[in-house]
Amino acid sequence: MRSVGFLAGAFASAIFLLAQSGRPAKEPLGLMPVIWPADNPYSIEKAELGRLLYFDTRLSADNTVSCATCHSPKFAFTDGAPVSTGIRGQKGGRSAPTVINRAYSLAQFWDGRAPTLEAQAVGPIANPIEMGMTHDAAVANLRKITGYRDLFAKAFGTQDFTIDHVAKAITTFERTILSGNAPYDKYKARNKKAMSPSQIRGMGVYLDKAKCDQCHEGINFTSNMYANLGVGSDKPNPDVGRFAVTKNEKDWGHFKTPTLREIQHTGPYMHDGSFKTLEEVVDFYDKGGTPNKNLDDRMKKLNLTAQDKTDLVAFLKALSGEGWQQIKAPEKFPQ
Repeated sequence: MRSVGFLAGAFASAIFLLAQSGRPAKEPLGLMPVIWPADNPYSIEKAELGRLLYFDTRLSADNTVSCATCHSPKFAFTDGAPVSTGIRGQKGGRSAPTVINRAYSLAQFWDGRAPTLEAQAVGPIANPIEMGMTHDAAVANLRKITGYRDLFAKAFGTQDFTIDHVAKAITTFERTILSGNAPYDKYKARNKKAMSPSQIRGMGVYLDKAKCDQCHEGINFTSNMYANLGVGSDKPNPDVGRFAVTKNEKDWGHFKTPTLREIQHTGPYMHDGSFKTLEEVVDFYDKGGTPNKNLDDRMKKLNLTAQDKTDLVAFLKALSGEGWQQIKAPEKFPQ
């Protein structure tokens, strides 16, 4: 049997709290060390500042929406809704992807329009449907708060911070939101009792019958690439996906392949939140997706049995791990 990308590394399991040594605690079993950007290295001060900013609704125009509104710990850093809700109850057009293990991803958003996590972090602030602020106004509001000026000085050495400093703080925090040490990771680390018989069979379905690892590969179960599954392509005005960014017809209807880690907890599924359950997702793949002009060549009827489907869902649940559950919202914010 082929392995999923490559064998999980033998990293020690740990509760992922920030270490007091000036470095984050070791990544949970199954993950690689986080590679911190050269222009945004980790520091305790930045991570804590980023946590405060992430949960602070004062970054929105009406003080009602924070990053955590759409990416909440309660819902495994999503919002548990088909599409997200911004200021004044406005609805977006896509489902909020999880922040978990975002440290290992490349371009951000379903269409990959943000080349870095830093670029993504400040996008919703200026989006009129989401947080509804300008970047200048958000920074100006933060500069009025003495507590934040002091925290930015500690983290960056200046009280004259910019939106770039805001982005670096938020993403430093986000890169500590990890999931590993799942039953799958323990099983790959030679604990053969870590997964149930159904989950072990499901891994075989995943690799050999459904070939899910063609797109969902490696330690984070994603290629970080784009694919057209046909989701929503039969609607009157389908979401064009990656095409909106590249203007290349070959990218019409393509969306980024998400991580499958914590997939049990991050529904509803797909870019439009159109599937409520993993069983619905498996049925969709089993039938070969929805035909359209750009349907990915890898989307074919799978002819899975009822047992195959049950086992595959069981295996997907074996990708639920540890680390992110330790992250809590601040009890109070800078004044």
